[in-house]
Amino acid sequence: MLTDILESKKALFADGVQTILRGQENRSRSVGFLKGNLVRNLRAETRGINARVCKNGVYGFASMAEYSSAAADSVIAEATRNALFLDSHAPKNKPMAKSYGQGLVPLNRNIVDFEQKRIIDACKRIDDHVASKYPDLTSRMVVYSEDSMDKVIYTSDAHDGHITSPRCYIYVFLNSVTKDGVPIELFKAFGGAGSFEDHFKDVEWMYKDIDALYKMLMDKKEGVYAQAGYKTVVLGGELSGMLAHEAVGHTVEADLVMGGSVASKLLNQKVASDLVSMVDYAHTALGKEAPLPVYMDDEGTKAEDALLIENGILKGYMHNRESADHYEVKPLGNARGWSFSDEPLIRMRNTAVLPGKDKLEDMIASVDDGYYLLSTGNGQADLTGEFMFGINMGYEIKNGKLGRAILDTTVTGVAFDMLKTVDMVSDNVLWSSSGFCGKKQPMPVGLGGPQLRCKIMIGGR
Repeated sequence: MLTDILESKKALFADGVQTILRGQENRSRSVGFLKGNLVRNLRAETRGINARVCKNGVYGFASMAEYSSAAADSVIAEATRNALFLDSHAPKNKPMAKSYGQGLVPLNRNIVDFEQKRIIDACKRIDDHVASKYPDLTSRMVVYSEDSMDKVIYTSDAHDGHITSPRCYIYVFLNSVTKDGVPIELFKAFGGAGSFEDHFKDVEWMYKDIDALYKMLMDKKEGVYAQAGYKTVVLGGELSGMLAHEAVGHTVEADLVMGGSVASKLLNQKVASDLVSMVDYAHTALGKEAPLPVYMDDEGTKAEDALLIENGILKGYMHNRESADHYEVKPLGNARGWSFSDEPLIRMRNTAVLPGKDKLEDMIASVDDGYYLLSTGNGQADLTGEFMFGINMGYEIKNGKLGRAILDTTVTGVAFDMLKTVDMVSDNVLWSSSGFCGKKQPMPVGLGGPQLRCKIMIGGR
């Protein structure tokens, strides 16, 4: 954990400019077993300080890979010089971004460091369980992954605070081959926000889900290729969460909106079925702690939920302070930077489609000929909202009942067209939080959603 050495440095902030001083430490570690052999055992740490200064709409930024009082002095002075220099050569003459209150955001969670041996032992125990129970697998892998950001932030006209975002996961990969010799793989991530002992003090709780993962792999081993075409499908929560993040979320980040995304001309217009609502949650979602809670962003803005779509109508974008002023709205805490050397960008936090009132069994029963698509191994979208997701697990639906598993395929579409076909939304939400968003710099994000019945283009063999 970082010790706060920055509070006194506010006295160095120059008059007539906006200043943000951020000290940051990032940690990561990984342990991996492949077929019983320890093949990965890594740990890395970086720390440093940055300052960002705004003068008349231009920004000066400076960073140093050192967390010390002298480094803080240096980056404040350098960022201030940079801002004043840019203002003298390329003045924008814009007013400073509005302030929405000042105060202190308290430390939200400690980062607890555990012995690497405990992590290795936990992974070995899981690997031994899988090896003994499922000897017919062609391969197996157990991977522990942990990352955290620890930030001390002081601002001239916003909130100060010490915020952390630790998370850790154990991934279990199971491999086999089909009767035709085609390699197949499924994996599941266990864990979430917090440290090792929050999730893996005991690992036996994972075994039931590993059993379910193995059963799906065996179903997939006997699987068939999907029939290509425009089909009625039930998207699993992981898929609706991916859709919320990749195909919708990026199009409504205000910097990308101003760059010409499809959402730039759709504010307050119909973009989805009346059944579809979408929120980027800050720290609390649907009455519980959000998967990756954010209490304050890197501009000192206290984090609040951002309503994106309400009953099919596009209601808002995600902002930093500058874009919020441009659109004359309040910023809600979406500006975040991955490393001490990164300036904050507009980023998602926990983006989800809201649950509806339908039961999953009724949704499946309503489909005569279609597919239930459970999970994805990858996905991509562009600023038109056009997307393509890889499907690594799914089942046929025939006459309202689940049929054979399907082999890997893809689904494609345009998000704001596809969402208009949604006619049933389940009453539960499945969250995923183990991935990174790759918008110029990595960022941990949560995404989630209910099952959605809709129409979509699915690939075949």
